[in-house]
Amino acid sequence: MTTTLRPLPRKDPAMPATPRGPRAGTGGGVSSRRRQRLTSQLVAWAFIAPVVLYLLFFYAYPLVRNLDLSFRDYTLASFITGNADWAGLSNYIAVLQDASFAPAILNTAVFTLGSILFQFAIGLALAVFFFRRFPLSGTLRALFLVPWLLPLLVSASIWSWMLNSESGIVNAGIQALGAPQINWLTSPQWALVSVLIANIWIGIPFNLVILYSGLQNISTDVYEAASLDGANAWQTFWRITFPLLRPVSAITILLGLVYTLKVFDIIWIMTKGGPGDASTTLSIWSYRLGFGGGTPELSPAAAVGNVLIVIAFVFGLIYIRLQRRVDPS
Repeated sequence: MTTTLRPLPRKDPAMPATPRGPRAGTGGGVSSRRRQRLTSQLVAWAFIAPVVLYLLFFYAYPLVRNLDLSFRDYTLASFITGNADWAGLSNYIAVLQDASFAPAILNTAVFTLGSILFQFAIGLALAVFFFRRFPLSGTLRALFLVPWLLPLLVSASIWSWMLNSESGIVNAGIQALGAPQINWLTSPQWALVSVLIANIWIGIPFNLVILYSGLQNISTDVYEAASLDGANAWQTFWRITFPLLRPVSAITILLGLVYTLKVFDIIWIMTKGGPGDASTTLSIWSYRLGFGGGTPELSPAAAVGNVLIVIAFVFGLIYIRLQRRVDPS
């Protein structure tokens, strides 16, 4: 069998040669993708801009102004005119050498650590309790949110009335039991305990809500496997619930720490930091220096506020370090 070879078609000399190189329309496609990328970036910045402006005006600018206050010697007149002499670290040295510094640091530590310890422990116990989903558990859990929903002014005023030495309901109950009354708000031994109790009561609902949501994210298969292995309730809590709640617990403690460090309303309404310095924290001391009466010491007050900011910042760095160890990714 023979194969017939067909001649190749001749190229028409009048037909223009097809240019070799990039395909037609490629340049337009690249520019179109660039425009789309630029548009998406502009849209993203448009959404971010309000947050950035908010942070700049309400966080960055006040922080810079507070630093300027602490490094200068401001009076009321110089604060208005804006002309104040440079003081360097003299305000910080004066604050550290002040007789109120040690009591304020100690009271802040006791108030913060005591509040976080009891708020977290009670909030975790209530979260585990309500996780059983018994009848009316949702209603009772909602009632526990009342202290958190009330304005701090109202909560502090209620506790001031309850702990009043003469007409308070707490002392009335103590006397009904035959025990002597306690000067909760006017005694140096009990003033800090009083504001601590009030702050614990206010902070328990926050811990309850966050930890309860963390419990809902734990798979029930883990509990079923533990029950099949014969683990009791206590072993299940310490071996399963508590370790799996560690990320949620860490953020709960950090938020509680930052919030408690700057608590002012409750202490000021109940004791005003007294008697003496018995319940004075760093936030109360800063307010006293700047607005507590007499000649305002604006620069030392700003220095105390910056010390408080540094403490909160250090704890924030510790939290980030611990989170990186737990989750290396």
